[in-house]
Amino acid sequence: MSTTMRAAVCTEAGGPEVLEIRELPVPAVRPGWSVVRVRGAGLNRSELRTRQGYSPTVEFPRVLGIECVGTVAAATDPALPEGTIVAAVMGEMGRAFDGGYAEYALLPNALLMPVTTTLPWEVLAALPETYLTAQGALDALGPAPDALGRLLIRGGTSSVGMAAASIVAGRGAQIAATTRQPSKVEALTAAGADHVFLDDGSSLAASVHAVWPEGPDHVLDLVGARTAAESLRLVRRGGTVCVAGSLSGWTLRDFEPIAMIPSGTKLTSFHSDDCRGSAAVLQRIIDEVEAGTYRPNIDQVFGLDDIVAAHRYMEEDRAVGKVVVKP
Repeated sequence: MSTTMRAAVCTEAGGPEVLEIRELPVPAVRPGWSVVRVRGAGLNRSELRTRQGYSPTVEFPRVLGIECVGTVAAATDPALPEGTIVAAVMGEMGRAFDGGYAEYALLPNALLMPVTTTLPWEVLAALPETYLTAQGALDALGPAPDALGRLLIRGGTSSVGMAAASIVAGRGAQIAATTRQPSKVEALTAAGADHVFLDDGSSLAASVHAVWPEGPDHVLDLVGARTAAESLRLVRRGGTVCVAGSLSGWTLRDFEPIAMIPSGTKLTSFHSDDCRGSAAVLQRIIDEVEAGTYRPNIDQVFGLDDIVAAHRYMEEDRAVGKVVVKP
C-alpha cells in the first residue's frame, strides 16, 4: 500500500471550484477503524449542500463523500481481512471524518459491508446509497412491491427515483414518475414508469387525477420539503406519503399537521443513515443486479481529477440517474 494518496478536498464552502485535488498521507488504521482502497464512489446531492455550506457541523477542509466501494487495504477486524470487497454508506462519512472522494479512506469497521460480486466497480459504486435508500423508502411505505398499487415517484429522475422504479417494475404495481424536464421523460419510461408527468408547478394534480381519479395509493416524495404538502393532497384519502429525499431542502416551514394531513392519510419518512450496516440487503440488491432483475441507471462516470466538473454536472440537474467517480 502506498504511503500517499490523491484526494478531492473541499477547502471551504462555495462553488464546485472549492474542490481541490491534493496529495495526502494514506491514513493509518486505529482501533475499530480499517483502511479501504476506494474503487468507486457514488455522488450525492447532500454532498453538494455540504460543499455549499449548508451542513453547519462540517468543518473544512474535508474530503467529502458519504459512500464508497472498494477493498480492505489494512484491517483491524478479523472478519474483514485484506482484499475483502466492501461498501460503506453514511455514518458521518465525509462530514465528521473524511469520506469517499479519495484513493483511500479510513472508515469505522461498523460501516463496512462485506459483499460478494463480480460487478464492475462503477456499477457496484452506483448501488449502496441509492438502492439501499430506495429499498428502505419503499419498505417504509408498507406493502410489498406487488401490493403497492398505484405508486407515484416524485423526483423520478434522481438516482433514488430511478432505483425505486427499477425495484418495483414488473411486480404488479402501476408506476408513475415526475420530472421537471421533458428531455428526461424517455429515461423514466425506460426505467419502468407506466406514466410520466411533467412537474412544472402548475398542472401536476390535474395530470395525475386524469389517470388516477382518486389519486395514487402511495407517493414516494424525493423532492422533499417543498412538495411534501402537495403530495399529501395528491395521494388518495387513506394513502401513504414517504418523504425520502431532500432535492428541495430539509425544512417544511409553517407545517400544520391537522390542516395539511388529510384524515386517515399517513406521512412517513426514510433517512438514508438507516442504510448503514445493511450488508444482507445490499447483497440481495447486488444479486438482483447480477441476475438482470434490477437495471441500475448510471448516467456518467467521472475520474477523480474531474470532480469539479462532476459537481457542476449534478448542480445543473443534467444527470438522469447516478453519477459515479472512480479514483
